[in-house]
Amino acid sequence: MSNTHPAASAQRLRTIVAAATSLELRTPGHRADLINRHTLNPRGRIRMDLPIDSRLATDITRQREVAAVVEITDVAPTPVRERVRGRGTFSGWLTPVAPGDNEDLTVEFDLAAVELSVDGATTTVDPDDFAAAEADPLAAEEAELLCHLDRHHPRTVESLCRLVAPRHRYGVRRVVPLRLDRHGLVLRLERMSGHRDVRLGFTPALRHPDELRERMAALVERGAACGRRSRIW
Repeated sequence: MSNTHPAASAQRLRTIVAAATSLELRTPGHRADLINRHTLNPRGRIRMDLPIDSRLATDITRQREVAAVVEITDVAPTPVRERVRGRGTFSGWLTPVAPGDNEDLTVEFDLAAVELSVDGATTTVDPDDFAAAEADPLAAEEAELLCHLDRHHPRTVESLCRLVAPRHRYGVRRVVPLRLDRHGLVLRLERMSGHRDVRLGFTPALRHPDELRERMAALVERGAACGRRSRIW
């Protein structure tokens, strides 16, 4: 088990759920990949829309409660090796809420157990902590922002890499932006074999997406300053 702070783990899970476009749903006798069919309600409950004519929807309507496991995988949006950044596993019961429309049945997930897996370590999160946590301010925009930075601003990424300690840059063949959240930008430093992830922190952590431009500008300026000093010496 990991010793990650419970609040940080709960927020990471809320961020994974908020940003994900798909999830894997498993119940006794059923398995489904749901794409763009889940939401988080104001109470932090996961809701899913199931095709009204599916066997699972029929079972839930008849039984009123069905045991289920949901897995949501956090996959890096940029093209890196080992793209899985984390995984949330949720266990509990599905109960019907109301027909969403003529084609879907809306069900709510009553959580019994929640786990976060990152870098081979698994942390148990209290379902109430998960429900009370807030997603990262950049959750909805992170994928688009990272892909834009990777595709259209390679010189910016190169400049930011100057903030990484020289011993970590040795032998690096490729640098890719891997994660972006309220605390900063994470770069993936890829070598011929293996890689290292390095966080470039925001000071202070941002509270709203509107603050991102200012924080990124400060990081880029620090990178440029490092470049100027290296040329002088």
